[in-house]
Amino acid sequence: MILITGATGGLGHETIDVLLTTTPASEIAALVRDTSKATDLVARGVDVRQGDYFDRDSLVQAFQGIEKVLLVSAVAFTDRTIQHRNVIDAAKQVGVKHLFYTSIQRSSNFVMPQVTESDLATEAYLKASGLTYTIIRNGYYFDSLLLLIGREVPETEIRFTAGDGKVAFIKRTDLAAATAALLTSEGHDNQEYTLSGSEAYSFHDVAREFSRLTGRSIAYHNLEQEPYVAEKVAAGLPAPVATFFAQWGLATKHGMLADTHDTVERLLGRKPTSLPEYLKLQYFSETSPRAAAASA
Repeated sequence: MILITGATGGLGHETIDVLLTTTPASEIAALVRDTSKATDLVARGVDVRQGDYFDRDSLVQAFQGIEKVLLVSAVAFTDRTIQHRNVIDAAKQVGVKHLFYTSIQRSSNFVMPQVTESDLATEAYLKASGLTYTIIRNGYYFDSLLLLIGREVPETEIRFTAGDGKVAFIKRTDLAAATAALLTSEGHDNQEYTLSGSEAYSFHDVAREFSRLTGRSIAYHNLEQEPYVAEKVAAGLPAPVATFFAQWGLATKHGMLADTHDTVERLLGRKPTSLPEYLKLQYFSETSPRAAAASA
């Protein structure tokens, strides 16, 4: 039986969606903090179990009878390392055979305080635990691009802190499909994979693609961290969140998210979503947030 943690979150839920296309619901379990938010999974026959990363006893109970666990990493601004260790310890205690951990892509030595430090600590702890493991280093979501540049098509420019750095963006649904493929196939014992897009893009590329799609000139303007954060705070974003966004730009500038890998393409048997495909779907399709707002 496969258990997916963070099952009401984006990646966890989408991974279950993919698993249900190939795996009987009776072989899938979902870990959630609040079972009332997982009624759709219950209706589809998934075994929904309550547990909290901070409550090791709840994890021990939830992991009974589980062979594989997908540990979807905890959100930033929490004690990620403690939470991840609790999951690993509980899995080891009940005899889980294989634990998969979703880390974040590291194509350089740049360290993000809210992310990289806890990833490194978790990976080391998992390797030392004696559990069979698979470390999945996920690329930066296309879906999170909206947080950095906004949900509306830029008028004249994109302002961010990424310099000329590139990102091998990957759509979350593609990540979920690749993760489900790893969970349901063999040969991944004690392996490490980076799940990124097949092509890396700079924010100059993002601006050029917006220009092509709109027929007007849209440029990318690099900002240093301090003025970027000040702009975002002035626009109403909390300072810690604005700083966190700026850190993703600095990570990009230092190459942390730049390397492309063919793992997703091999697992899916197709190329993952490209930048032109994503922007057209997200900003210019009839179902895009922009179109929905215009029709409201």
